[in-house]
Amino acid sequence: MFFLPKILLFMRKHYKLHCFLSLFSLFSLGVQAQKVQWEKALGGKHAEYLYDAIATPDYGFILAGSSLSGKNGSKDENNRGDLDYWIWKMDEFGSMEWQSSFGGNKSDVLQSIALTPDGGFILGGTSSSDKGTKKIDANKGQEDFWIIKLNAKGQEMWQKTIGGSGMEKLLSIAPTKEGGYILGGTSSSDRNDKNGIKDPYGKWEDSYGNLDYWVVKLDDKGTIEWQKTLGGKYHDELKSVLQTPDGGYLLGGYSNSPISGNKTTEHYGLGDYWVVKLDNSGVVEWQQSYGGSGDEHLFSLLATKEGHFLLGGNSNSEPSHTKTSSNQSGTDFWLVKIDEKGTELWQESYHFGKHDVLTTLAENPDGSIVIGGYAQSEQQSTARSAKMLKTDKEGINDYILLKVNSKGEELWSKNVGSKGDEVLKKLLITRDGGYLLAGTSNGAVSRDKQSAKGGNDFWIVKLKDKDKKEKERIDLEAVPNPAIGFTNVIITFAYKEGTATLYDLSGRTLQTVTISGEKTVPVDLGNLPQGVYVIEVKTDTEKGGVKVIKK
Repeated sequence: MFFLPKILLFMRKHYKLHCFLSLFSLFSLGVQAQKVQWEKALGGKHAEYLYDAIATPDYGFILAGSSLSGKNGSKDENNRGDLDYWIWKMDEFGSMEWQSSFGGNKSDVLQSIALTPDGGFILGGTSSSDKGTKKIDANKGQEDFWIIKLNAKGQEMWQKTIGGSGMEKLLSIAPTKEGGYILGGTSSSDRNDKNGIKDPYGKWEDSYGNLDYWVVKLDDKGTIEWQKTLGGKYHDELKSVLQTPDGGYLLGGYSNSPISGNKTTEHYGLGDYWVVKLDNSGVVEWQQSYGGSGDEHLFSLLATKEGHFLLGGNSNSEPSHTKTSSNQSGTDFWLVKIDEKGTELWQESYHFGKHDVLTTLAENPDGSIVIGGYAQSEQQSTARSAKMLKTDKEGINDYILLKVNSKGEELWSKNVGSKGDEVLKKLLITRDGGYLLAGTSNGAVSRDKQSAKGGNDFWIVKLKDKDKKEKERIDLEAVPNPAIGFTNVIITFAYKEGTATLYDLSGRTLQTVTISGEKTVPVDLGNLPQGVYVIEVKTDTEKGGVKVIKK
């Protein structure tokens, strides 16, 4: 009996140690499961800034941003002005398939890119350039929305310049279900009618404050169908827009305006998340603010598979007003989940460094959420001399990847970086079950970065998730399927030449196109009646067919 308390104490200590080691082992396994498969630095001798990236159906990727460099490094075109739009199409292993530059004589900043139903791409950003060789319309103000539609090979189909006499900045573009596009950004302009005549590509409403949310709806040819200005008397910045399952739109961004203008929700701190729901005609259905007594900045919206929405950004508020989760120090990631009416379901904060910036969200098939961002410097030399080295610990000024479950509970986190500064802008879940991290780096070769081109580069990192089973590769598939207008035949095997032929179910040939190594082949179903069709691909290496449904 004399030794029993000591034995119990010994067992208790070792039980706690065992639990700690078990949790540590699970965490370590989670981190170790995310292995770097490859990384690429892209750019010229000067500076490139990546703002967006998308996965393509052929297992590859499109990178979008802006470039200051001339024809050097990995750039194959000279710059036309200050910053030019620069896009880069790569295959699943990071090798270049093609690249394109677009720009005028001044600054053109590409912020957003999306796939279009015909297998092409829509580019959205901001331009201050005058009319010239690559820019076909004159500027309307200081800066305008500049939209460019490309085909599947990256060739321009049309472009539009949209804006008022002041400043417009486009940050988000997305295709809509009916075949058009929704543009989201910020405007300081009043309406710019000329002699009482509305400019078809101008600003149709007056502003409410210094900066307002500005949403523009285009049809599939780039004609404006409607537009909406939203804001209070101060500063409102729209960061992200997405189409909701009911055909309407959810807008998310930053606001420090009180109730004023057409803003009807309270202002809590220095700045709040401000979310607005529109119907499919641009009419406001509801709006809501989320925040504490400090400053909150929303950067990313995500529609979940269950019909709810995630609001991702950062906060430096302690629990107050609608903020219930605590910060550890400085500014932390802040994730809020809401239902389709804007009612909060839960919220969580996540801490990494002194100033954590959440930039991107994605959802896995199992409902878990991956969060991307970066932590800004805690300790950094104030000297700019090349002889002075940063003293940041690993994980600061690096890409950060965080995985949480469907309730926001942390599962694991991983950082990827160099001794320089890395700013993660986009996180993609790849078709093989891994992750692609895309952003900008000014770091030289060190740690995870084994390639560098110039002062600032596009930096792409492909991670393999060993916890996720890789999907079996399909030789031929049609995306989308069912389709309304266009479908795209995705060919994953290598070939040099061949044909793609569309048949109806009676075997009648409807169209045939010659192909020469393309992985994505657009097929126009727009003029055909609803039904089932067959696309047969014959090449010098393999042949096969795929059924597609026309809705």
